[in-house]
Amino acid sequence: MQSISSDIVSLSPHDTTYDEIQEISTRITETSSWLAPLKKELRKAIIGQDHLIERLLVCLLTGGHILVEGLPGLAKTLAVKSLAQTVDTPFRRIQFTPDMLPADIIGTEIYNPRDTVFEVKQGPIFSSIILADEINRAPAKVQSALLEAMQEKQVTIGDVSYQLPELFLVMATQNPIEQEGTYPLPEAQIDRFMLKVTVSYPSREEERQLLEMRDYADSQVDIEAVADQGTILNSRSVVNSIYMDGKIKDYIVSLVCASREPLAFGLDFDGYVETGASPRASLNLKAVSRSLAYLEGRGYVTPDDVKQAAFDVMRHRIRVSYEAEAEAITSEDIIRKILDNITVP
Repeated sequence: MQSISSDIVSLSPHDTTYDEIQEISTRITETSSWLAPLKKELRKAIIGQDHLIERLLVCLLTGGHILVEGLPGLAKTLAVKSLAQTVDTPFRRIQFTPDMLPADIIGTEIYNPRDTVFEVKQGPIFSSIILADEINRAPAKVQSALLEAMQEKQVTIGDVSYQLPELFLVMATQNPIEQEGTYPLPEAQIDRFMLKVTVSYPSREEERQLLEMRDYADSQVDIEAVADQGTILNSRSVVNSIYMDGKIKDYIVSLVCASREPLAFGLDFDGYVETGASPRASLNLKAVSRSLAYLEGRGYVTPDDVKQAAFDVMRHRIRVSYEAEAEAITSEDIIRKILDNITVP
């Protein structure tokens, strides 16, 4: 268990909050024993991609949804599928295609002529972990079929709403929208994803290691389930109790507000941002920062946790203007400038 550094949390050993943090740290140690075996199982199939693996674990710990973007062949689908195999809970893979209908995801009512009634046939969305593979291959109306499920954990078929499992999260993959035959996701859909992670090519050493471990691209790896729904939900309750100082909360709000009102924070990229990060960004920064602290075995959040979370939480929520695109300025450039200029508590 890590000790509480006085330069991060200014609390004395006799402070009530200090005792609470120590208790939280103890609970983290008691409830996180499944993480090491899970990472070990994932590394049977995934070489490198440590950042992606960590972010997948963050989603398990927070209940948020993740969008993974990268070119074909970078193990996006394999990583998400492998994670689902390590958890003993229902899992469905949905392969998105241009000819899909919303009913192919959520289900529909089917007429039973024998009983002269309509019966509900539930779609693959009624599972705990959903792999939405190549989500941007489907048109907007199909992508939007996930909106209610992702936000409210329920699906409406006909006039009846059906609750989804308590452990429910969508892990979607997509190829960059410049690729032929893809559709950009609607803004409302993108905002539902807690994280957007971009996957790049492996390093030379990682690719060489891949040759040693795998004979061909589609070779199968046996992965065991090392966690169940109860274990993960128990860890979530601890994550939600991790201490976050008021100054850290102010820092989060400043980062998000700076993306909307840069001039108010002395930043000179006004005109480069079409729309700033939504209030969901603040809430997600809080949740992701806590989960990163949990993965480190700490009962409190540091500014570094917030910084580590910022890019994946905000990159898909900041929409740059045409002027920014003309100058090759991306949302990541905006986030980097915000982090460099907002005072760290």
